[in-house]
Amino acid sequence: ESVETMYRVLREELGNAYRDYDITMYATGVPIQTLIPNYYKQDRTDRDLEKLPVEITRIEPIVRNNSKPFVPSKGLYGRHIALWNSHGWYYENSMHRWEWQRARNFQIVEDIFPTAYVLQYLVPMLENAGANTFLPRERDINTNEVIVDNDDPGDNYIENGTWLTGSIGYATGSKPYTSGDNPFRFGTYRRRLANDQFASVEYIPDIPETGEYAVYISYHHDRNNVDDARYTVFHAGGRSEFLVNQQMGGGTWIYLGKFKFKAGNEGKVVVQANRLSQTRYITTDAVRFGGGMGDIERNGLISERPRWVEAARYYLQYAGMPEMIYNIHQDTVDYNDDYKCRGEWVNYLKGAPYGPNDDRDMSGLDIPIDLSFAFHTDAGTTRNDTVVGTLMIYSRRGAETDWRDPSRKEELTFPDGQSRYVNRDLADIIQTQIVDDIRAKYDPAWNHRGMWDSGYSEAWRPNVPAALLELHSHHNFLDMKFGNDPQFRFDASRAIYKGMLRFLATQYDQEYVVQPLPPGNITAEILHGRVIRVRWQPVMDPLEPTAVPDKYIVYTRRDDGGWDDGTLHDETQWLIPAMDNNVIYSFKVTAVNQGGESFPSEIVSVCNIPGSKKVLIVNGFDRVSGPATLETDKYLGFIDAWGKNVPDRYDLSYTGSQYDFDADSKWLDDDSPGNGASYGDMETTVIQGNTFDFPYIHGKSIRAAGYSFDTASDESVSSGRVDLEQYFAMNIIYGEQKTTPWPKPVAEPRFRVFPRAFADAVGEFCAMGGNVLLSGAYIASDLLDDSEKIRFAEQVLKYKWRTDKASRTGRVYTNNETLFGNRMNFSFITDFHPEIYGAENPDGIEPADNSTALTVMRYGENNISAAVAYRGENYSTMILGFPFECIDSAVSRNVLMRSILEYFEKDFKIYEDYTKDGKQKSSINN
Repeated sequence: ESVETMYRVLREELGNAYRDYDITMYATGVPIQTLIPNYYKQDRTDRDLEKLPVEITRIEPIVRNNSKPFVPSKGLYGRHIALWNSHGWYYENSMHRWEWQRARNFQIVEDIFPTAYVLQYLVPMLENAGANTFLPRERDINTNEVIVDNDDPGDNYIENGTWLTGSIGYATGSKPYTSGDNPFRFGTYRRRLANDQFASVEYIPDIPETGEYAVYISYHHDRNNVDDARYTVFHAGGRSEFLVNQQMGGGTWIYLGKFKFKAGNEGKVVVQANRLSQTRYITTDAVRFGGGMGDIERNGLISERPRWVEAARYYLQYAGMPEMIYNIHQDTVDYNDDYKCRGEWVNYLKGAPYGPNDDRDMSGLDIPIDLSFAFHTDAGTTRNDTVVGTLMIYSRRGAETDWRDPSRKEELTFPDGQSRYVNRDLADIIQTQIVDDIRAKYDPAWNHRGMWDSGYSEAWRPNVPAALLELHSHHNFLDMKFGNDPQFRFDASRAIYKGMLRFLATQYDQEYVVQPLPPGNITAEILHGRVIRVRWQPVMDPLEPTAVPDKYIVYTRRDDGGWDDGTLHDETQWLIPAMDNNVIYSFKVTAVNQGGESFPSEIVSVCNIPGSKKVLIVNGFDRVSGPATLETDKYLGFIDAWGKNVPDRYDLSYTGSQYDFDADSKWLDDDSPGNGASYGDMETTVIQGNTFDFPYIHGKSIRAAGYSFDTASDESVSSGRVDLEQYFAMNIIYGEQKTTPWPKPVAEPRFRVFPRAFADAVGEFCAMGGNVLLSGAYIASDLLDDSEKIRFAEQVLKYKWRTDKASRTGRVYTNNETLFGNRMNFSFITDFHPEIYGAENPDGIEPADNSTALTVMRYGENNISAAVAYRGENYSTMILGFPFECIDSAVSRNVLMRSILEYFEKDFKIYEDYTKDGKQKSSINN
């Protein structure tokens, strides 16, 4: 439409004198209509055939998850995408030290900041759409690593049937690895005809500690191999089966997925033939569990960091790439090696005739890579109310271009003849999607910085369609208000995924559908003793009309096990019969359509204890957020003392607190970056956030106290979908729920405590005789700007605000022997902890009415009231000014929960007493 408008305006300006002339406008030496991506051409006959693939071959993808109950036929199934997340920790040859390639700024460093987008959002979205993804950096954040290999046999490596030895394969060898070492050439592999269904190899790791581990396999690939070798992963949630095309991708680590494993040797991976063949071979080599620590030595130094933070140059050596891919400058400039190796790695993955630019006939790994994508953020600052914004970089020239004088020689096609102008299509589609989505939801003035046709290595080296993204500036405060917001990270990543989907659908002339959003309004309840009903509702995407759910997958976990592979459902509920008593069942739900699978819902849990009363756990903690901000004419930044970030499950990008807030402080060096400069004491640390799984923690304590429980989201309770009459108590989880503004005030703030409909439902529950346990860090301070909510807290739940930031240590003691027995001392997490978020600013709360309510706990360092108990004629409440789930001892949680629920059941009475100086000395007695 824009091009048509340009021609119309030009003809109007030229007038009748030129009306019979053919007019063509040019840009970059070609007619401007050439620059219109094929995706935007409504008439298919107008599509530029030179930008479409020259030949389309249909082969089995490298990895298929055979346990998934659906195939996304209009998503990215069968596509192979290479992408990466910025720079990484590297060895600086000139300074003989390991360092970041960019500065620590606004609590992040660009070397790992895009990792928080790519690993947490973009890669899962692409994989949920059916794609196989390849990264030149380690993707598993688990620093443990276990490798089981035929060259280091023992009780953990078992062969069944007769296997032969292949010549060159993986062996761990001697660590650390020095220049040129290739562990995939140190050992051997195993092979046999795929003619025996009982022939197999078992890899049994000795897992050092319970947790999530990525599983990688390796093998020798050959055109005579099977395309469906069967790998079965036995993990804490059951077993998951994969089919692997061994005609490609050998001699490196191939990712299967991430699974929970218990400590010890309960888990394993088994490889065997799927369809029997008398002519095809199956091969197998090492299997790896976990990401590990860096083990590449540079001039006598190793990184001493988790492998996932290291630059691509080192992972590619570890992953078996030829030295020519990653050591381009012969051990003299690692910095340059790192950004140059990524494109050459893409070419090696695909192989001849698209191979590395110094040897395009190199066979490589024969993986049909469909596109290459580099994810970065940029520098740049501005002091106005507009972000620096989004830039895309592409190249219409290839490696054989004379970069000093392109007019002498330009390579404008890929090796098969496809036009490299397709790179511009890819860049344009993704950038347009990003900017359109952000403007619609976050900032109508989001800056579209245009596209550069430029000689950036990550843009011109790949011999497949490629683009380089600079999403926004990591040096500009306003940009980082968006960048530090987990919701923004999700939506920006979703826009990138949608852009890739639309581009590839056009390339291969296929219909597409966008995967749905996660379901909402989820509940899990026990019916008739041993039947569980899980219910949910679809969530529509106002930005994408095709993202409508067709079906749903419900995943199940028993107690502290792992998740199973899910069951597919047409309806928005599932009845599970014959549950076991005294077992906690947990559920999460995803929505699916022909485009793929959504992210999961929040997690709900249930447990049935025969003959017990039942508690309803209500999860009201759905907040994710960036850190608190300081914004004046003189000072700009993120201030942890006012409130740290609340990650979506976890955060990989946080380096430490900001210390330079001077808005005029200038960048001098990456070690002195000016405004936004931040500490590095927390970098490489995985920061725990909102897991959406806290009903399980609460539920374990409720079970230990002898009570059954169900779970519902606060939205389900607000909408009346839950029958509250069946519960004698309600346990409301508010965690770090708190009114949170958007990065720009484009809509009402999010994540308020006690929205009116929910408060009304809680009030009705109390009126019918229900008891309430409420815990959270901001349950009083978040009500202060709303007089109706203050009245609700004081008149119904019987507490009021005294102060915020009431404790730094998290030490609490009980001060009522009748209720809790002897004085009980415990602590909750207020700072970093490897297993749960810290509640750094808990509320101090007091009784709203001293005649019927009283303080029953105090903070240890200052005696400020930490908890309030109320006993009324019809109902009772227990209000904690800190999150229950943050209590650092399971024993303390269990004792506390038992005392509270027994208090709700028994006929305790409250009376008042005062010391001589008039201070409260109230107690609760029978």
